[in-house]
Amino acid sequence: RMNITVYGRPSCSDTVRSRKFLEAHNVKYQWVNVDDSTEGQRVARDKNNGNLSTPTIVFEDGSALVEPSDEQLARKLGAMGANHR
Repeated sequence: RMNITVYGRPSCSDTVRSRKFLEAHNVKYQWVNVDDSTEGQRVARDKNNGNLSTPTIVFEDGSALVEPSDEQLARKLGAMGANHR
């Protein structure tokens, strides 16, 4: 089981799309709403050279995808051995 955290905003269309993609593929993740979390903002900014870009999806190996396409997300999950279709 992978440890994935999605840092985003409920109003961000890219965040909504990425969360729906993960859920459609039965990938469990932690959700951090950066509008409500100073720590979440800090993590997202650390991964984005100071920018608060959403979604920022952080994986257990410390790598991150920022505003990924569904294809980028699928490739990353496949490389990490996620159980998705």
